[in-house]
Amino acid sequence: MTRPPGRSPSRAPKDVPSRGIFTRRALLLMAGQVAALGALGDRLYRLQVADGRKYAQLAENNRVSTRELAPPRGRIVDRFGVSLAGNKVNWRALLLAEQTTDVQATLDRFSGIIPLDAHERARIDRELKHGRKYIPVVVHDFLTWDDMARIEVNAPDLPGILVDVGTTRLYPQGPVMAHVVGYVAPANERDVAAEPDLALPGMRIGRAGIEQFHDAGLRGTAGSVQMEVNSVGRVMRELDRREGVQGETVGLSIDLGLQGAVLARIGDQAAHAVVMDARNGEVLAMVSTPSFDPTLFDSGVSQAQWEQWTSDERTPLINKTIAGLYPPGSTFKPAVAMAALQAGTLRPGDRINCPGYIDVGGIRFHCWAKHGHGSLDLHEGIKFSCDVFFYETARRTGMEAIAAAAHGFGLGTALDIELPHQRIGAIPTPATRRAKGHHWNGGDTINAGIGQGFVQVTPLQLATYASRIATGRAVQPHLTRSLNGILQPAVLPAHWPELGLPDEHLAALRAGMFAVVNEAHGTAPKARLPLAGIQMAGKTGSAQVRRVSRSLRESGHFNSARLPWEFRPHALFICFAPYDNPRYAAAVVVEHGNAAAEVAAPLARDIMTDTLTRDPAERRDAPGQRVADAI
Repeated sequence: MTRPPGRSPSRAPKDVPSRGIFTRRALLLMAGQVAALGALGDRLYRLQVADGRKYAQLAENNRVSTRELAPPRGRIVDRFGVSLAGNKVNWRALLLAEQTTDVQATLDRFSGIIPLDAHERARIDRELKHGRKYIPVVVHDFLTWDDMARIEVNAPDLPGILVDVGTTRLYPQGPVMAHVVGYVAPANERDVAAEPDLALPGMRIGRAGIEQFHDAGLRGTAGSVQMEVNSVGRVMRELDRREGVQGETVGLSIDLGLQGAVLARIGDQAAHAVVMDARNGEVLAMVSTPSFDPTLFDSGVSQAQWEQWTSDERTPLINKTIAGLYPPGSTFKPAVAMAALQAGTLRPGDRINCPGYIDVGGIRFHCWAKHGHGSLDLHEGIKFSCDVFFYETARRTGMEAIAAAAHGFGLGTALDIELPHQRIGAIPTPATRRAKGHHWNGGDTINAGIGQGFVQVTPLQLATYASRIATGRAVQPHLTRSLNGILQPAVLPAHWPELGLPDEHLAALRAGMFAVVNEAHGTAPKARLPLAGIQMAGKTGSAQVRRVSRSLRESGHFNSARLPWEFRPHALFICFAPYDNPRYAAAVVVEHGNAAAEVAAPLARDIMTDTLTRDPAERRDAPGQRVADAI
């Protein structure tokens, strides 16, 4: 049979797999793909859904840098709202260590733009080592506009460096208020270890005066700022800022006008004066000269300046009104009189003869009047400041009773004033001296009777003593008048209790002090006030700083004014006025001023005259209104 053309002979079919059936290899491949996609999907789910917030936060943290901000320090003002301590703008360069991979390289480049000395580099390294990672370190303070421009131009080469604005402490009154207000300084390692927030750039800690006493309240509450940074740590923009809360405003009892007037009257003498409201203990003026500029401690004290301060024998850095110890001399005699009156060893009318000396235990103690004062009662003893009268009074009374009376008047005690570094002084007794391994004899009591020997007090204690004699109240000196405009309870005279001393005894002391200034032949006629109808009571005191031998005294050629300055007696004066209605009390100490009647008494007169003329405690705007307005 013939085949049709174009066709090939038919063949037998072969075994070919079906297209709808997968091979084992394809199946395995597909399974692997499904598993991989499943794992990837699971990972994507975890990243984007389950842990999405976590990783979004991490990404945000890489983009956003958050740091705390030091709050503005609180203000300090006088009783009428005049600024004594405030703040001013301070531009500075900060280093955020977490925003740079090589801190030392960044600092090297910065130093090429704005030089950093070895001291600054050491400080920066120390703060980086001990500080918290997220707290910036101050690289350079007090930048000028040119400094900031150079930093901004070189910003790409300074990762982690940013220019920031903060505040620094401003003391507009300078040395006038330095000892009262005090000063601030950067926290040291011990401070930061105790309170880590003190490491914040711009944070300062009070080191003296009111700044130290009220430090916690003046610091305020820290704020925070969020900044967007790029991959190399350069700040791109500020995202959010929460300002800190400024510290409290501390209103002082000081009258700045009176403070300046007292300082001007003292001049360049090494002298110290305290003026108080005798009724409630408010300190209206507190001057210790020489003084210093407290601003330098915030910006940095140079070595030359520090050496100048510490080499000055007048010690300008020490507030002598609370830390200077002086024999009170004859200003101590009213306290001795009160001790005798209380002990019953002396009555106001009792008379004691003064031949010019007294012999005790084979030792002759001289009166300042070579030929003596004759027979005297208490009034005349205080008026003429007779040494023999008080030698004998002390001998009769004993040192324990004298110390108790002195302590009651605030002498040789810790006073409750808002100033650190106060010294207590000493009103010694046989027991306290023996406890320290020293001997006590009758001559020590005799010397103490005129405020010499081992007796030591501060000018603030003397002013408190005068206030307590004047008012009979147990006033404590204090400086804080208001906090955030709210008056404190201590400004009210009724806040202070009575001393519990008999009125007739206090009247005898006051009358004697009146006679010192106002009666004929009193020891301080130059202290009389030039104010019509107003009289002042007071007491002079000349305190020897070296013993004058009997032979030298009797030679007739001794003149303490011819001694070198450091060997001359201190000149002291305490007072209160008006006599018939005491409002103010004051104490003045002129170091090595020699003659109290010639130096300290006229100084106290001028200070009291200015105080009464200004009358700061009675001014209508005194009760805090202007303090509140100035916050």
